Amino acid sequence: MPTFQYEAMNQAGQEVKEEIDAASTEDALTKIRTLGYFPTRIREKGGKKKAATGKKKASMPLSIGGVPRKKMVQFTRQLSTLQDAGLPILRSLRILEQQERPGLLKAIVRGVADEVEGGATLSEAMAKFPKAFDRLYVNMVAAGETGGVLDVILQRLAEFMEKAQSLMRKIRGAMIYPCVVISFAGGVVGFIMVQVIPKFQEIFEEFDAELPAVTMVLINTSHWFATGKPPGWAIVLISPIVVFLIIKLLRQSRSGRYFLDRFYMIIPVMGTLLRKSSVARFTRTLGTLIAAGVPILEAIMITRETAGSEVYARALGKVHDSIREGDTFAAPLRATRVCDALVVNMIDVGEETGDLDKMLMKIADNYDEEVDVAVSALISVIEPIMVVVLGGIVGFIIVALFMPLVSLINAVSSGI
Repeated sequence: MPTFQYEAMNQAGQEVKEEIDAASTEDALTKIRTLGYFPTRIREKGGKKKAATGKKKASMPLSIGGVPRKKMVQFTRQLSTLQDAGLPILRSLRILEQQERPGLLKAIVRGVADEVEGGATLSEAMAKFPKAFDRLYVNMVAAGETGGVLDVILQRLAEFMEKAQSLMRKIRGAMIYPCVVISFAGGVVGFIMVQVIPKFQEIFEEFDAELPAVTMVLINTSHWFATGKPPGWAIVLISPIVVFLIIKLLRQSRSGRYFLDRFYMIIPVMGTLLRKSSVARFTRTLGTLIAAGVPILEAIMITRETAGSEVYARALGKVHDSIREGDTFAAPLRATRVCDALVVNMIDVGEETGDLDKMLMKIADNYDEEVDVAVSALISVIEPIMVVVLGGIVGFIIVALFMPLVSLINAVSSGI
């Protein structure tokens, strides 16, 4: 029978390092919990050597980015179902590996299964594949293993990922329509500048007409756009790329990310949407971790790294430091002034009643609904602004072109 080395916490909170004989990793975990310990790490004695001298580690296929969120949600739900049915974790992973189509996720599941077979815990195995399992995922799985509620934790993880995906889909959906309209309108205006306005200029020159100032501005703009050095069309096309690269460069540093996130949040309507989505994200993440049994300080640090906004990441860092010094959660969060009074007060109540995780989830649900309202408000504001701006551009072109035409028609009529 294999021997497993493990680290655990006893009921007094003291660390224990011992060995135990068991048929499998799952059997070892069951025996350790029977002793009244809370396991934090377990591996088969000599497991690393076995993994090194055993079958060759499967290579990962080339891929850009990580595993799609939709596939991760499906995998997590299926693994939760198999665990709830009582199957050993290794057998569950092999079943999911067999049914998965060839690709990155199949290779990762195979790698995780091989690591578990070599004596690693599920969380340790998943931590070696960050393209699929981020720190939030790994820590929640570790909490589920320690508490013996892995199936419940996996179910919560799937629900969390679905809600996060839904939130991002709403925000991106709000941006698609204006981007498409602006791109199409820009193409039409560019065509007018390059092809249409020079034709009108030839007509004006043939009649030797005196052109109004507004027409001269339009013609000069057309010259710059078509034949400038560099041409205006090139500047218009390159400018978004330059802005994108500058933003990417700024986001390489914490100070740059903080500056950009602060700037985004002062944009009317858009800033409100980003603030509400950030609050919904960090409260749901933190509530899910606390409900999974992750210690509050560790949960805050994980939430900080996955907040998606440097403004809220810094606020959570200050909260973490204050709690470590014996303060409450609500007081330092209130001092950062990044959350509404409602959020702070609900967290305060959650601390007093001992239901902080439930209160955080309620805040997240409430702000998810407010994000829907904010998205609708953003669309309702963007549409009239686009109509006014595009109407102004088209109106300017029409007036600039037809003013000299009217003068020419009057001159020709007078001559007749």
